[in-house]
Amino acid sequence: MVIGHPELVAAIASEIAVLGPIPFVRFMDLALYHPQFGYYMRHPDDGSPRIGWSGDFYTSADVHPILGQAVAKQARQIDSLLGSPDPVTIVEMGPGKGLLAKHILSACQRDPGSFQHRLRYILIERSPAMRASQRRHLSSFVNQPNLLTWADSLDELGPESVTGLVLSNELIDALPVHRVQLRNGQIDELCVDYRDGRFVECFRPLSSDLLTHRVRDLNAGWPEGYRTEINLQALDWMKQVGHCLQRGIVLTIDYGHTAHDLYRPDRRNGTFLCYFRHSVNDDPYVRVGEQDMTAHVDFSSLADAGQAHGLSVTGFTNQMSFLMGLGVEQMIGDLEPESPAFHAALHLLKPNGMGGTFKVLVQHKGIEPPRLDGLTFKPFFGSSLAARSAA
Repeated sequence: MVIGHPELVAAIASEIAVLGPIPFVRFMDLALYHPQFGYYMRHPDDGSPRIGWSGDFYTSADVHPILGQAVAKQARQIDSLLGSPDPVTIVEMGPGKGLLAKHILSACQRDPGSFQHRLRYILIERSPAMRASQRRHLSSFVNQPNLLTWADSLDELGPESVTGLVLSNELIDALPVHRVQLRNGQIDELCVDYRDGRFVECFRPLSSDLLTHRVRDLNAGWPEGYRTEINLQALDWMKQVGHCLQRGIVLTIDYGHTAHDLYRPDRRNGTFLCYFRHSVNDDPYVRVGEQDMTAHVDFSSLADAGQAHGLSVTGFTNQMSFLMGLGVEQMIGDLEPESPAFHAALHLLKPNGMGGTFKVLVQHKGIEPPRLDGLTFKPFFGSSLAARSAA
């Protein structure tokens, strides 16, 4: 039985043979980001893209350029609030195929003002395969002087080196997560072993003090057998963002929940899922390295982590409300009614779909609390993000 990409399976099995069962977070990290064989790090064996209608999943940028157009409009307002600095920087973390960057830059270049000439766009991407895709989609911008830069990580940017906007769209959900389960009244960590040619689950005590403290903070009456995910890497990422941003805004778009909702007792199986050719499953031990793995984002923890590193919460909304505040109705009004583009744009607004499932966390640093157009409309959960960091 083939359980995944052969070289990747062999690499993970070899590590387990040396170290014994590994925490799930390490298994997920190797499956997605192994330097040579990880899902995101190599070109697909069959040549098809990872992301998009012909891949395993699609993002908002694959649906319609309207999200990029809205972000560009918000970025111009941020630039004005910052006093039109030169340069003004947009840093995009995990830019996927480069479509969102393409849509943002295309919209910015239609602006008659100075913003487009002062703009610097930095793409944080460590995957050679993804970088190649980004360069293809951004080919019309690559030769423009000083516009585009690539970096492997935020650490390369230096402390307080960014004035502008730090942006991510569907990044945090793909960061490796710890998985824990309440067993016999005790929280154990899910680990992965390799036996008889396949990966199997087992349980061990929690692997770090930080994880232990996080579980203690979150566990509120979980029932026996309760399983969930905890994303410690997201907290490290937020620390890096606070470190590199001097003045400006952080815009985090992803699907997820407040901690109160994400870790409620009746969500007893967590949110972990795998995606393969637009089908969904919950088995990470098949198609290893050939399918995506995700877990919903805990926005309360992101807000609290940001607060600890100088990032104050500006607001919290959903994608539908964010786009409405930035004039999506006028953008849609310019489209031919009943056209494919018209219906695609509406898809981003559906309250029971991408419009409601995707949330937008906005944070600021080095400026007074700003009034942003994207936060004009605040849905009912706006005050429930966290007790000490509510919008």
